[in-house]
Amino acid sequence: MKLPFFSRTATFQHGVHPDAHKGEVARGIRRMPFPEKLVLPLSHHIGKPSLAIVQVGQEVVRGEPIALADGALSVPIHAPADGVIEAITMMPSARGNWTESIVLRVYQASTQEIRWAEHRNDIDAMDREQLLAAIKDCGMVGLGGAAFPSHAKLLSTPFEQGIHTLVVNGCECEPFLTCDHSLMREYPQELISGIHLAMRAVGAIRAIIGVEDNKLDVLEVIRPHLPNDGYITAQAVETKYPQGAEKMLIKSLLGLDVPAGGLPKHLGVVVHNVGTLVLLSRLLYAGAGLIERVVTVAGPGIKKPGDYWIQLGTTLRSILEWAGDPACAEYEVILGGPMMGQAVTSLDVPVTKGTSGVLVFDKKMLQASSQRGWACIHCGECVNACPMGLNPAQLGMLASKREFDEMAGQYHLGDCFECGSCSYVCPSHIPLAQQFRAAKSFLRERKKA
Repeated sequence: MKLPFFSRTATFQHGVHPDAHKGEVARGIRRMPFPEKLVLPLSHHIGKPSLAIVQVGQEVVRGEPIALADGALSVPIHAPADGVIEAITMMPSARGNWTESIVLRVYQASTQEIRWAEHRNDIDAMDREQLLAAIKDCGMVGLGGAAFPSHAKLLSTPFEQGIHTLVVNGCECEPFLTCDHSLMREYPQELISGIHLAMRAVGAIRAIIGVEDNKLDVLEVIRPHLPNDGYITAQAVETKYPQGAEKMLIKSLLGLDVPAGGLPKHLGVVVHNVGTLVLLSRLLYAGAGLIERVVTVAGPGIKKPGDYWIQLGTTLRSILEWAGDPACAEYEVILGGPMMGQAVTSLDVPVTKGTSGVLVFDKKMLQASSQRGWACIHCGECVNACPMGLNPAQLGMLASKREFDEMAGQYHLGDCFECGSCSYVCPSHIPLAQQFRAAKSFLRERKKA
């Protein structure tokens, strides 16, 4: 296949530069102890919830399947520890609603050895269909936060020319988050192996790893593992938020613009997060399922900050009891990064496959630094910050009047991916990104009805 010509750019236009707060990455990845209970939502991912195959009172071992994929856009769930199924019931989720979940009481003497592995044929000898089936069987989803089933993303290719380039997202532009940085630095061989697997799955003939230029140590670690013929390369891009958004990274690395309403696949490109690819390699060759992931635990309310291997289903309460700062009596917990993450209202919410960070902030500090919102002063700062070239001020005024159809039609609300850059720079402290999220939610619900 003849590749199109790419005019490489230094970066995308606009964006913001929040303080990084990434000082803990030097400690390396550690492991959090098993909690007493694990809460495993059947809806760990985008798509149809998994189908439970265990019963209350049943004993399971670490790695054993406890829920199967229910359809094409679904993945199985595996037991993260030895234990007994205590309940299958409704439990709180990060989205605020309650969702059906498997509650696993962990045996105190549970080993961290994976005790259930599936027999798989030689991964390197598999054809595309067999490889995609193996990826689905291991329960892999995108670990960058979207939690879209990986086999479905790899299966979705353009109509005529196919995928030619795999873009590997190693930017991690959100403040505080360092889990991807640690994975790239400590598992470079697994990263390159995962890239080869993803390239085979989509038929790509080259891959490019994008890393922000505040992580040059990662490039030094990765480059000795790159193939000599140059079909996998690594490049530094400007440190700027939201450099890690797939449309922004494609612009920075390839000089291409994803069309409005389009997807990277329409350009012959697919984007995968580095954490996804590292775990993909580790799981496929081990015959294992996704039962744990690396999570950044940080913030002023944390006494033991760092990057940790944490079992899926570990509740925020367990994390705070082990790593929280006792001096922080009133706290706000955010899953993900501070720019696009989600504040939670219950400590019974568990870590899921899409949880990249658990950030704990002192609520009194947040209240002291927050200010009430004022009317828009038409300064244009949000327009200068928006990486998609939208007019957030106009969208915000339409949102306040509930003119959602005009937002979607004339002002391209659908192109907003809620990065929060507009809210970050707004001198009037208007929660623009939250308004846009609510407007899109209203339009989706109306369409369903």
